[in-house]
Amino acid sequence: MKTNSLLSFFAPKDIKFLPMLSEASDVLVHSSELLKQLFDPKGNVDRVELCRLIKAEEVKGDKVTGRVFKALNETFITPFDREDIYELTDEIDDSIDAINRAAHKVLLYDPHHLPESTATLAEIVRKASVEVQSAVSELSNMKKTDAQFREHCREIKRLEEQADVVYEEGIITLFKHETDTIELIKLKEIIQELEKSANKINNIGKVLKAILVKYA
Repeated sequence: MKTNSLLSFFAPKDIKFLPMLSEASDVLVHSSELLKQLFDPKGNVDRVELCRLIKAEEVKGDKVTGRVFKALNETFITPFDREDIYELTDEIDDSIDAINRAAHKVLLYDPHHLPESTATLAEIVRKASVEVQSAVSELSNMKKTDAQFREHCREIKRLEEQADVVYEEGIITLFKHETDTIELIKLKEIIQELEKSANKINNIGKVLKAILVKYA
């Protein structure tokens, strides 16, 4: 066994990354819950306030990401490969950014109405975010929760596939029924941003699955 391998085996692993990753996943979930409210089919929402709150979560997520990256530069022993910690943190941050972009499009375009597909996509993003949160919470005990962890990864993928179907159906319905060209353009971009948010969260699932393959 190489010297550095022996050192890694006997040295206590720094566990501060797990609470920070959990904090990042909490921000993701809170952002997605606000997004769901923004696309409430009842339409009785304060768009400006909800977008402000989502932006605040995005800023909070950036700060958590910064703390993780700083800790990676200062820590010798990590709970799992620093590249995996970096990639997982980066993908969570990207997903929060995607949610913020989807919300900002609503604020920017101020559409007259939001089609049913947007509410469905927002709910998919919320559900996928909760799956990420659950998987991240099990990182410290992954070998014992192997089956649950795998199920979270599968569910994230299933939700992303569902989002693809809702996206396609939403675009088809939009072009079939929306007669106002300006509104059509606005809504098409909003639907696309929501689908991108689901795709970004699926990228988190891919990183989690790769970590599982390495360590479980």
